[in-house]
Amino acid sequence: MILSRVRLDLNGLPRQTLFDVMNASAYSAHQLLWRLFADSEAARPFLFRQEIESGDASQGGVAKGLPLFYVLSTHEPVADTALFDVQSKAFGPSLAEGDRLAFRLRANPTIARRVEASKRAVRSDVLMHAKADFPRGQRATPECAQAMDDAATEWLAARAERQGFTLPVQPIIGAYRQHVVQKKSQTDAVRFSSLDYEGQLEVTDPKLFLQSLASGIGRAKAFGCGLMLVRPAAGD
Repeated sequence: MILSRVRLDLNGLPRQTLFDVMNASAYSAHQLLWRLFADSEAARPFLFRQEIESGDASQGGVAKGLPLFYVLSTHEPVADTALFDVQSKAFGPSLAEGDRLAFRLRANPTIARRVEASKRAVRSDVLMHAKADFPRGQRATPECAQAMDDAATEWLAARAERQGFTLPVQPIIGAYRQHVVQKKSQTDAVRFSSLDYEGQLEVTDPKLFLQSLASGIGRAKAFGCGLMLVRPAAGD
């Protein structure tokens, strides 16, 4: 695997694309990043996550507020234009059972539920599903917020068990966003949610965990979800 940090020359972007990227449009970001893998025959050889620069240009860094992408791919991205500034390194950590890692994850937490008179299951947003259990007058209460956080944690914990890790401590539930993506080739917009997690995990199956990192966690991977960023936990 290859882990890359990708920055863009915003002056080289068409106006609409610039507007979309600065507004964190996952679909526009996905299309841009595909240019780094133009020779790939895979369906999608990468996962990505968009963040915002927090550096200080006055100290020789990059100005705050600019888009920054982390990309995990099966092979090294090729920046064939001046549009991209790409820094890549091999990613294949040596892990053992019991290792603790700090992680950050942007995921699309959903559950499948049965609908009467339908043969197919319908996917629901985990947080909205938990919120729906409360009467409308109680949906702004601390109890409802806690139920939504609990549902989000349970979603990740359930996947952890079959993806080679556990959550020894309660993760921090961060930014929750609802997205609407309108593709030119489709009449109906794509709607999905994203949720940021941060915390510590414990590796239970190193081989399976590495496979999970490569394939991503959850759904909506084409829209910037699923990439788990890890590093050794403090003190390890």
